[in-house]
Amino acid sequence: MNDLKVVFFGTPDFAVSALDALLEEGYQVIAAVSQPDKPVGRKRVLQKTPVKQYAEERGIPVIQPARLRESPEEVLAFDPDLIVTCAYGQIVPDVILHAPRYGCVNIHPSPLPKYRGGAPVQRAVMNGDAMTEVCLMEMASKMDSGRVFARIPVEIGSDMTASELFEALKPVVKQAIHEYLPKIIDGTLRGEEQEESKVVLAPNISREEEKISFQSEAMPGLYNHIRGLIEEPMPYGVLEGKRIKFCRAAKKDGQPSEEAGTVIGFVNGAMEIAAKGGTLLVYELQPEGKQRMKASDYANGAGRAALGKQFE
Repeated sequence: MNDLKVVFFGTPDFAVSALDALLEEGYQVIAAVSQPDKPVGRKRVLQKTPVKQYAEERGIPVIQPARLRESPEEVLAFDPDLIVTCAYGQIVPDVILHAPRYGCVNIHPSPLPKYRGGAPVQRAVMNGDAMTEVCLMEMASKMDSGRVFARIPVEIGSDMTASELFEALKPVVKQAIHEYLPKIIDGTLRGEEQEESKVVLAPNISREEEKISFQSEAMPGLYNHIRGLIEEPMPYGVLEGKRIKFCRAAKKDGQPSEEAGTVIGFVNGAMEIAAKGGTLLVYELQPEGKQRMKASDYANGAGRAALGKQFE
């Protein structure tokens, strides 16, 4: 097994856990494929993807095709025996899927066929789900539609954010690779077909979905919406035409007397915002054009003027 030539596909920090597990298990990872680097911050400094940075630190060659469909020969040149993918971010073309003799295995964090797509973790939290899964699945032409070889259930805490769920999933990814990947390679696990009638799509989060609307959303949906977008891409509300990102939040039951969206006050380190069916408690926030800060620090500055004002 250890002499198999493996090419790994992945991009974000979550995918690093899969690459790390392959190396820990002794697989010969001969190359990593990642999305192109992107500029970040106000100065638009080009930043390596987490997978690229991790791979380069371990001497693994990295390729970053802008459009994999248009340049599959870069991958095919490595002549892989097995391809393993995790949160790569592009559709892998058939010419690559059919190349490795042991096939292509994808690590997907959802109870397939529920949440096929690019944001299964965020969607699970946003929808208030209590459970999810890490699946090892066969890659197919249609997105996330292949046979499922193995499933490991994972509980989602009622206050867990998407970023916290990603962290909780990392050791489960390693467990899945350790327990099940060898059985997929030797043919012990044949996999089961997904039920197309039960498919639920989980598309990437749109810019419109990043905005929180206190007027149209009620608890607990509003709270789930917020925790599903922390830390990425980060939810925000609009107060007097300015965006305020909600970076750490909780909720309190009981209907406040104020209208939904009203900043009630600052209590015990939290900015309290009236909502339909409860109160949103924001402990960390980021006003537009400012650094992330504690709500208590915001209260001592611009927050004074926010009292009694109403979020959209």
